[in-house]
Amino acid sequence: MRLKSLDVFRGITIASMILVNNPGSWSYVYPPLLHAKWHGCTPTDLIFPFFLFIMGVAMTFSLSKYTDKNQPTPQIYQRIFRRFLILFLLGLLLNGFPNYNLATIRIMGVLQRISLAYLLAAIAMLNLSRKQLYGLAITLLIGYSITMQLIPVPGYSIGNLSPEGNLGAYIDRLILTQQHLWAGKPYDPEGLFSTLPAIVTVLIGYLTGEWLKYQPIKSRTSLNLVISGLSCLVVGYLWGLFFPINKALWTSSYVIFTAGWALLLLAGCYEAIEVRGWQKWGHPFEVMGLNAIFIFVGSGFLARLMIYNKISGVENSPTIKTWIYEQFFQSWAGAFNGSLIFAIVNVLFWWGISDLMYRRSWFLKV
Repeated sequence: MRLKSLDVFRGITIASMILVNNPGSWSYVYPPLLHAKWHGCTPTDLIFPFFLFIMGVAMTFSLSKYTDKNQPTPQIYQRIFRRFLILFLLGLLLNGFPNYNLATIRIMGVLQRISLAYLLAAIAMLNLSRKQLYGLAITLLIGYSITMQLIPVPGYSIGNLSPEGNLGAYIDRLILTQQHLWAGKPYDPEGLFSTLPAIVTVLIGYLTGEWLKYQPIKSRTSLNLVISGLSCLVVGYLWGLFFPINKALWTSSYVIFTAGWALLLLAGCYEAIEVRGWQKWGHPFEVMGLNAIFIFVGSGFLARLMIYNKISGVENSPTIKTWIYEQFFQSWAGAFNGSLIFAIVNVLFWWGISDLMYRRSWFLKV
């Protein structure tokens, strides 16, 4: 079984990622296209958990292909570890480009967190019952909330959730060391400790997929997804009053709150595509969703090439990105709109690449 609506959802997410990651200038970005400065949640803060949620739903169908009478085989663990290793190494390749200084390379990152969450969630899925998975998810969320708020960091007050004073940042500085964190900051938004609640985002996706497998393709199923999504939004918001919604910390309230939005968007895609058969609108996103990893890595390398290479023979030698933005976008659309249009053109470029790959049946997976 394959849900076309899930491919469309993945495509919407990858297109959104390219949009927010590639403004013409970071000095001119509309607020919804930026992450929250610390506590809080913007539309941009939904993109990463959407990837993990989608991965969890997809694992419902992919893992079942490699089990014998619902029992995991040795081969499936090899496949899981191989995928984990490839994703983690791809993340390191992106982080280190173009210099690859092992003394300062950032160890964690988006693909690294995806790989770790995938590995640990997959092992849990293969060895625990559905009831036990619910128990694990609840334990991780409550345990993370308690430890982050009750275990003090040396030099800081108990329950400190500042960028430098929170427990997750302290653990990352101890294990990864300061020089291997994000942009020289005292914390890493994809750190080790905060990966634990990120596993729950994958588990929620998996449990959603398990439920969907046995539901009729009717509007009632979409409605149940909507009800679940709205319930998660309420629970996440209320939990956030005590343990703030925060992407960089991947707080328990953030897990539930963003899962609510993921369920709502999945419900919309499911109703439109699976139930009503409205497929044409979703095709551009579907072709992007079918090659999401390739687009993720390719767009990352292209962005870095434009940032780290300069235009020679031009006054002040601007980077390729700055020169293109100023000459072809800012010059006629203004600073903010030009920056946005630059990002939209990036999305269209990668849609064109993915559409070409789709037409030639090139699907790159790990």
